[in-house]
Amino acid sequence: MSRILGIDLGTTNSLIAQVVDGVPHVIRDPQTGERLLPSVVVFTDDGKVLVGQAARDAERNGSGIVISSVKRLMGIGMEHVNEDDRKQFPLTPADSGPVRFTVGNQSMTPPQISAHLLRELRRRAEQALGEPVSDVVITVPAYFNDSQRQATRDAGRLAGLQVLRLVNEPTAASLAYGLDRRDHGTVAVFDFGGGTFDVSILRLQGGIFEVLATNGNTRLGGDDFDRAVAGWLLKKAADESGLPEIMTDHRVFTQARREAENAKIRLTTESVTVATLVLPGMDTPYEALLTREEFETIIRATAEQTIVHCREALKDAQISPKDVDSVVLVGGSTRVPLVRTLVREFFGIEPLADIDPDEVVALGAAVQADILAGGTKDMLLLDVVPLSLGIETMGGVMTRLIHRNTKIPCTVVEEFTTPADNVTSIDIHVLQGEREFARDNRSLARFKLPVEPLPAGMARVLVMFLIDANGILSVTAIDEKTKNEHTVEVKPSYGLTDEQVEEMLIDSFDNAERDVTERLLAEAVVAAESILLHTNKALKEGADLLQPEERDGIVRAESALRKALESTDRQTILDATAALDAATKPLADRLLDRAVNRLLKSRTVDEVLASDEAV
Repeated sequence: MSRILGIDLGTTNSLIAQVVDGVPHVIRDPQTGERLLPSVVVFTDDGKVLVGQAARDAERNGSGIVISSVKRLMGIGMEHVNEDDRKQFPLTPADSGPVRFTVGNQSMTPPQISAHLLRELRRRAEQALGEPVSDVVITVPAYFNDSQRQATRDAGRLAGLQVLRLVNEPTAASLAYGLDRRDHGTVAVFDFGGGTFDVSILRLQGGIFEVLATNGNTRLGGDDFDRAVAGWLLKKAADESGLPEIMTDHRVFTQARREAENAKIRLTTESVTVATLVLPGMDTPYEALLTREEFETIIRATAEQTIVHCREALKDAQISPKDVDSVVLVGGSTRVPLVRTLVREFFGIEPLADIDPDEVVALGAAVQADILAGGTKDMLLLDVVPLSLGIETMGGVMTRLIHRNTKIPCTVVEEFTTPADNVTSIDIHVLQGEREFARDNRSLARFKLPVEPLPAGMARVLVMFLIDANGILSVTAIDEKTKNEHTVEVKPSYGLTDEQVEEMLIDSFDNAERDVTERLLAEAVVAAESILLHTNKALKEGADLLQPEERDGIVRAESALRKALESTDRQTILDATAALDAATKPLADRLLDRAVNRLLKSRTVDEVLASDEAV
């Protein structure tokens, strides 16, 4: 197989790596020797496109249109963009629709911007290796949804790359650390980058990596530290300079963000630093003293959010912090001393940081690429579905086909039928989430499958959910009688905000009791309505089979059930349904006998005997 490389398409920095003689290495830029490619793209006034360090230099000079941390907007819609992002990015004004950037007279999407970064990484690798590069593995946050994953694949395609596999970043980190060489153990991979946070709980046994649970936030990272510090710096500067207008000045905000990032880096090793701003109309730069203690006060609330996600991941894995043998730190934000302190205090052990946290994901991607190329054969990786997947069924309930934390790749097939007579199509509504009702979950896709008109309950429709190794979902529905088939690869237009992700996980717990109660009621109502429908049909077909008192009994039970449905009391509905079922049983038995007799009358004795012998 041809050479396959691993790429970490990061929020702050991006890297490309390969395995040489069994050891992963980051590929350096042959011209500069740099390993990290800043994830920054600048469109200059004269029409040039600058990428990486050249773009960062232009950003510092305040020239051109700057787009950094574009990963935060991959696969999401305008309605989900927060106010801070609207300040940071040159977004095309819109209340809804896909995110787009206004670049001169052009309109560009996040995948198009990311493609510039991937092209630069491809150029770097081709120059270093002296051969064309096309096949790659790209890492993504574990909590990237289908839309965000597809946007990443689209970026690769636009860059002329064939993306063979998308790998979750925490998973890649575990590969880089060679955890497969351990006999067994439980590891927490704490991945805190510039714009995303993920924590994965992995069980290691016999060279098998099994992800027990994942949790995280696609909109939480070191960028949030920078914004918090930048906000503090701007307010302090505005108050002390008497220039309140700088609070809304985009160029000053960009400058404050840069100073905040630099202060954050310095405070990882120093106890105090000075942040500097050049303010409009002032002859001398403004300077603000920032201590590590004050810095930690500013960022603490944001840093503590990561521990909330760690707690949820352990809960899903059904283990406690003391059950974790090792904690692996990944991402540049883990260099912040407060973050390491919080991790140490929560898990009760010293976290591992042997590998450069900026490189570890790229190195793991290279290992995965080597596995695909046939280089490493003694390793197995099992990943999981971060959110449950299913379809809407009668009563508006969410019927799960693939449950959260199911190992992938996976395939699930279930059979469904029509709720009414002579239905000509079935609506397949694909959902993602943890709530009991469709309305409370995220809609991924919707399509209609034509079916042959048949009596209620006679049609047989197979619904298959298939999740590939990249976490991309394909849904297929088949009418068993007509063989009509429809397949859709789920590529939703919009992604999830951090608030929506948290609602899917946290609200499912907060509303669990109410949701279950409401779902049980809905299921009771569906069952009641079904028996009412079939009772009505049976009375029409078998009126001659009933004695007057039997018919009166059925009518009374039917009326009682309709009245029970008005009460919305589940137990009352169940009792009335059971009473109607009992009242109609003699009629059902007689209708069955009639059908059998009619069938036998149309066949010869020899045919019947032959049928019995076959059985």
